[in-house]
Amino acid sequence: MGLIHLELFATLDLVGQAPGGPDEDPVGFPFGGWQAPLLDEVAGAQVAAAYEGTDALLLGRRTYDIFAAYWPHQEGGEDAGIAALFNRVPKYVASRGRPELPWAGSTQLGPDLAQAVREVRDRHENVKVVGSLNLVQSLLREELFDRIDLWLHPIVLGVGKKVFDDGAVPTNLTLLGPPQASPKGTVYLRYGRSGGTPATGDMSAPDRGLANGA
Repeated sequence: MGLIHLELFATLDLVGQAPGGPDEDPVGFPFGGWQAPLLDEVAGAQVAAAYEGTDALLLGRRTYDIFAAYWPHQEGGEDAGIAALFNRVPKYVASRGRPELPWAGSTQLGPDLAQAVREVRDRHENVKVVGSLNLVQSLLREELFDRIDLWLHPIVLGVGKKVFDDGAVPTNLTLLGPPQASPKGTVYLRYGRSGGTPATGDMSAPDRGLANGA
């Protein structure tokens, strides 16, 4: 069984909507493309390294349409490495409709999303979910993810779709490596799922040292 990685870009208030450009969500969201001014070479290298070993993409319909219009035309450009990877691997698309899938190697998932995702995970070693916030919410509810790569950017927007919305199953995560900061203040965090559900405690307990004002 392979691993499903969520590749997520978020603000400090965990908005993940339309980071790449103003045309991603042109209606009702005033900050499309908020990530672009915060990109630097360090963050770019982190993203490229995170995609190494990817052998399948799992995408929501909106993200698929954006990617399908862009990546097939980038193999000779600045992002040629990622473009070649994305164009080569299978693409699995979650959609309730009957979308056209012009990008080579694309397949629509079946109506039972959870079962379809499990089959994708059984078929591949490293499945990446990029953006696709509606799909991410479904995967969080179904506990169908293994790793989270999260880039936190030093801005607060106050509006927009959140990376973690209501309905996520309470889950423990383990930090897989030290946080890494880029020159423009973006912090890269890598988490893996761990067993059990979040515990609770009492911060005023004597052994915490807080009851005495410590």
